[in-house]
Amino acid sequence: MTTRAVVKGVGHYLPERVVPNSELETLVDTTDEWIKTRSGIERRHYAAEGQTTSDLGIRAAQAALADAGLLASDIDAIIVATSTADLTFPSAATMIQNGLGMTNGFAFDVQAVCAGFVYALTTANALIVSGQVNRVLVIGAETFSRLMDWKDRSTCVLFGDGAGALILAAEQGDGTTADRGILATDIHSDGRFRDLLYVDGGTSTGTTGHLRMEGKEVFRHAVEKLAETAHASLAKIGLTGGDVDWIVPHQANIRIIEATAKRMQVPMDHVVVTVQDHGNTSAASIPLALSVGRARGQIKPGDLLVTEAIGGGLAWGSVVLRW
Repeated sequence: MTTRAVVKGVGHYLPERVVPNSELETLVDTTDEWIKTRSGIERRHYAAEGQTTSDLGIRAAQAALADAGLLASDIDAIIVATSTADLTFPSAATMIQNGLGMTNGFAFDVQAVCAGFVYALTTANALIVSGQVNRVLVIGAETFSRLMDWKDRSTCVLFGDGAGALILAAEQGDGTTADRGILATDIHSDGRFRDLLYVDGGTSTGTTGHLRMEGKEVFRHAVEKLAETAHASLAKIGLTGGDVDWIVPHQANIRIIEATAKRMQVPMDHVVVTVQDHGNTSAASIPLALSVGRARGQIKPGDLLVTEAIGGGLAWGSVVLRW
């Protein structure tokens, strides 16, 4: 028998404010057509004034707990993937833990920018298969709208706010690819490329800073590295793109999503796409897409999924799991 980290519940939360491309036309020199052509984004959600990343995470966590039929006291650990925690410290995870009324277990943040949820899933899987915990609440939550330079039309139109959550629990499998749960993971980083995507603020500057990105270079690395990591995860368990039911990618740019699917030889009707409605929600984009994909009836029990993401660092990776 093999211990697997199996999905028991999923949920998401999006702030009430919806911002269509037409609204951004009034703020910066851009057009709806320009944004849609280059990114596929039509609208995104922005957090309300005073609404924090942990607020979004609490709502997504509550939805996942309800979906799983569990209470916060049933959870052993919370891992939150975010680059936009409410404060430098304490972690957003401990704030979410408190907001859920959970006084047991432990909670911490993972910071790998857009790849954060993949890193968090990998960490949760390791905790479960090693026997340290039985149930982990894994959350991706972001308020990237607060990092935007509203004079930079190449970046401010791309990002949105939101949160998604997944509950993983230990279950015994047969040790084959037919098992439910996480089957393989693959994560990487390369700090030589830090200047391609970063925020120009922090303790070194005493400011929050704004997001900066070399779009063309990030695009090139994304198309190359996302397909590579997805193939690597699948190869670890002797599978290929032809075995995949759904790719659930980081929702950054429709052209990156399409190029990655083509390299994996997976048709686009087997890719969960939400970028048009949410924009790039960084570490929240994969759990948001998982929750929405399940709600749409796309993702069904027994389906083989590949999730993959790349973000600042550069950091990237993938997870193969059976729903």
